Amino acid sequence: MPFEAFVKRYSEDVRPRLKLNTWLTKEHIIRTKIVPFFGPKRMCDITPKDVVDWQNRMVGSYDDEGKPYSGTYLRTINNQLSAIFNHAVKYYGLGKSPATPTIKIGERKGAEMRFWTKEQYLAFSEEVMDKPASFYAFEILYWCGLREGELLALTAKDIDIENRTISVTKSYSRLDGRDIIGPPKTKKSERVIALPRFLAQELQEYMEMECDIKEDDRLFPFTKYALSNTLKTAAKLAGVKEIRVHDLRHSHVSLLINLGFTAVAIADRMGHESVHITYRYAH
Repeated sequence: MPFEAFVKRYSEDVRPRLKLNTWLTKEHIIRTKIVPFFGPKRMCDITPKDVVDWQNRMVGSYDDEGKPYSGTYLRTINNQLSAIFNHAVKYYGLGKSPATPTIKIGERKGAEMRFWTKEQYLAFSEEVMDKPASFYAFEILYWCGLREGELLALTAKDIDIENRTISVTKSYSRLDGRDIIGPPKTKKSERVIALPRFLAQELQEYMEMECDIKEDDRLFPFTKYALSNTLKTAAKLAGVKEIRVHDLRHSHVSLLINLGFTAVAIADRMGHESVHITYRYAH
């Protein structure tokens, strides 16, 4: 069977067991990074040398911004290729995986976590005050520690001004030009987060400004890409080091540690599956 034909069988087996946004991420990697190389080759004819040639091509590839793929991304796409071959071995009688003898590319851990101090964040926030939607989005990211997808999926009914809470029940992603609203990353990610009093007041003001907003409308109807661009521009204007949007989550953990909260309390607020993740942030 050609590799490309087996991928369709793999899709039929695996897709029903995964969340939609998880599958779409895997499908994008398979379609754009793996099938173009292995597509017409017969599964039983693919050799470890073919896998090494593919790995070398991936190591020499660049993303849309002209940057080499990160170590963690290379490991992700390598693992996906291995998963396809392992599936063929386990369920369809392929003798052995040609990926097994090869050395994995990439790395399991990403670069050192970066974060802003409270003073650095406040300097940054001054530069986005003239863009209300962006300003309030970054306020939630820094003072509540939400993931980007959780933030961008928020609707008006998720904000309880009276009790000063945010309910995290879903996550936003954009794949192949489509907006996808699905469940959050893990079961533990579904949580109710306490808002600082000042932030509850700010969000009330924001929703009153957006007078035509309905309770099921997204509060922040933009993409992760737009959020990242705004952060880069404002960080430069503020004269603070550039970090990723996700690093605001690290910054929130840093803030909580500095305020004396326990690892267990922080893990609950952040939606971590275990305190071990929190300890890694704390490092």
